[in-house]
Amino acid sequence: MMNDLNKRSLAIFKELVETYVEIGEPVGSRTLSKRIQHENLSPATIRNVMSDLEDAGLLYAPHTSAGRIPTPKGLRFFVSGLLEISDLDLIQKNLMTDSSQDRTASSLLDVLTGLSGCAGVIMAPKSDPLLNQIDFVPLSSTRALVVLTAKDGYVENRIIDIPEGMSTSTLENASRYLSYRLPGHSLTSFTAMIQEEMTQHRLDMDESTALLIQKGLAVWVDDHHERHLIIKGQSQLLNHVTHMDELNDIKKLFEILEEKEKFCQLLDASMKGDGIQIFIGSDNDLFSVSGCSLIVSPFKNSQQKIMGAIGVVGPSRMAYGRVIPLVNYTAKLFSHSHFPMS
Repeated sequence: MMNDLNKRSLAIFKELVETYVEIGEPVGSRTLSKRIQHENLSPATIRNVMSDLEDAGLLYAPHTSAGRIPTPKGLRFFVSGLLEISDLDLIQKNLMTDSSQDRTASSLLDVLTGLSGCAGVIMAPKSDPLLNQIDFVPLSSTRALVVLTAKDGYVENRIIDIPEGMSTSTLENASRYLSYRLPGHSLTSFTAMIQEEMTQHRLDMDESTALLIQKGLAVWVDDHHERHLIIKGQSQLLNHVTHMDELNDIKKLFEILEEKEKFCQLLDASMKGDGIQIFIGSDNDLFSVSGCSLIVSPFKNSQQKIMGAIGVVGPSRMAYGRVIPLVNYTAKLFSHSHFPMS
């Protein structure tokens, strides 16, 4: 499409998009005439070009006699062909300085949201920590509390159903056995070891205790196979609101961010692409009704295997020239450094 537009049309379109990103309002020909003074273009000439750009599907007028704003197609065209990237050295300096204070994924996301002015998202598999202890605590005749304590002191609780009439001694035996065998193992490695021993009938315990241990481990394995999703900085999105339509879009986006499973599916899809992915408005059904954009990049482990995705969500008029390199560099920083999720 770029070859179909002459130099003047490209200059007008680029200035219009940048002005719209800056002010959040439809941009008129008189405003553009003042901003492109070096071209000596009259408002009438600019109006004719804007009409052609509208016919090409790059602009539209939200109201009669109003200025123009870029369509999702226009924004994609701007990002892919006309965008000028911000100073990467400055971005690297800010990220390295700020993130060095607290090296966790959550803190890195705080830095990203602060620099981008958007909400930040990160998704990764739940960690597989070294374990210290798993205890079974009776709650009733049919329920027990399973308490997992990791080597780093992290504690999680889950409730499981147990056969009615299971004795307290069975729960105590399971806790003692795990306290003796568990330290130094990760959840995954220990579960695999116990499963193998059960298959080969090498567990030195009665059947009730063995089944309880298996059930207690299963609740953690199932949970830790899920993805860990962190969303931060939603309040940043309110800073972009300049009129009621944008406030409604942000409210819709808040609702989307609450639908974590659908959002995880979108991030999953982004991880199948090569490098940074940009979803603008109708590019994805999840955002088509909210007028918002997602910029996301996968990150890798030391073996160059894709482990998750990190990015930002914001209004479609976000400052792409600053946000795209921010996300790209943050993903690289996350790939080459150790940032625990918590």
